[in-house]
Amino acid sequence: MGSGNRKKFDNPIVEWVDSRLPVFTLMNKEYGVFPTPKNFNYLWNFGAIAMVMLITMIITGITLAMHYVPHVDHAFDSVERIMRDVNYGWMIRYLHANGASFFFIAVYIHIFRGMYYGSYKQPRELLWMLGVVIFLLLMATAFIGYVLPWGQMSFWGATVITNLFSAIPFVGDSIVTLLWGGFSVDNPTLNRFFALHYLLPFVIFAVVFLHVWALHVAGSNNPLGIEPKGEQDTLPFNPYYTMKDTFGVLVFLIVYVAFAFFMPNDLGHPDNYIPADPLVTPAHIVPEWYFLPFYAILRAVTFDIGIPFTDITIITAKLGGVLAMFGSIALLFVLPFLDKHPVRSAVFRPWFRIALFALVIATFLLGMAGGKPAEGIWLYVSQFCSVYYFGFFLAIIPFLNKYEPVEKLPPSINDAVLDKNIKANAYFYAGKVK
Repeated sequence: MGSGNRKKFDNPIVEWVDSRLPVFTLMNKEYGVFPTPKNFNYLWNFGAIAMVMLITMIITGITLAMHYVPHVDHAFDSVERIMRDVNYGWMIRYLHANGASFFFIAVYIHIFRGMYYGSYKQPRELLWMLGVVIFLLLMATAFIGYVLPWGQMSFWGATVITNLFSAIPFVGDSIVTLLWGGFSVDNPTLNRFFALHYLLPFVIFAVVFLHVWALHVAGSNNPLGIEPKGEQDTLPFNPYYTMKDTFGVLVFLIVYVAFAFFMPNDLGHPDNYIPADPLVTPAHIVPEWYFLPFYAILRAVTFDIGIPFTDITIITAKLGGVLAMFGSIALLFVLPFLDKHPVRSAVFRPWFRIALFALVIATFLLGMAGGKPAEGIWLYVSQFCSVYYFGFFLAIIPFLNKYEPVEKLPPSINDAVLDKNIKANAYFYAGKVK
């Protein structure tokens, strides 16, 4: 980049660096004067919040790794030593443990916002798909991190979840052996899980970089789901959205820190304060709360699939559950290609809006069912909600593509913001658009 293509900085040190390596010019272009729609609401804060949580988890995780011992005879005690003997170790451990939950809260709200406002549609398909990759990597990182304290739920959760891969035909047993590093969950398992848990956050950071890059290429979506038509529809990112993001991040961090300091164990499982014992099975094995909807989908498949009127089984119940669980995430990945409706935002799609809120309710019910034994009414709840979950993507969305009416959109973002007859609140657009 030649000196004639950039604006000189007043600070002599910044100018000296930028004239030789224009990092400050790049930052100003992408985070200073970068044009963003002027009608963002507070749901757009959660991308920045998720980034702050990722950095927090990396910093606290590196600090914990300095004191943690990845050995089955010492892992549990090393965590207790961090809590009791390391200076502020209790705080770092609680920030990290609760940070996983709050990271997922931010990510789930971020995903909902993307679905509600159609942020996965053209030209942002790759942006959305990279986001789903981040979600998958985050789930993998959180699962193997949950194993590291080596409590009862850590050990048995690892045993149950890794055993699921044995349902894969031909290669399943080899995959399980590779994950375990032997023939049971033992010291090699803990060692490789610790190594992966340390590595994956940096992989996530790299994919987040691609995610943000794709965002700056395609531009941001907005609550109306219409593209900005000029400077009158946009604002520079700084100072307008840097201040708005800062406010949102601070409010989120207050709640996060309140949990870490005053309710540090409310989001965890008490059995994980019992050292892992391969000879004592917990009464009810459950993963962390953020995995419960997918765990319920896994357990909802209780029947084999085979050729009618024969004893030939094609898909066992175990394999069917595994396919359903991973399929539920794969549907998010291909959502941009399933939803072809010409209107992006659910603000102007009343049928889609109802179906999406029903999906949110079904997901909450799946989470409740996942935390209960797979029997009685909860089994039927998980099966019914799983059917709706898959039906939303595979039946309802294709139906809406053809038959949902298209409502009239405002001519521009600027008109929607300024027109007194078009009422826009902080979250939903409630204008007269019939």
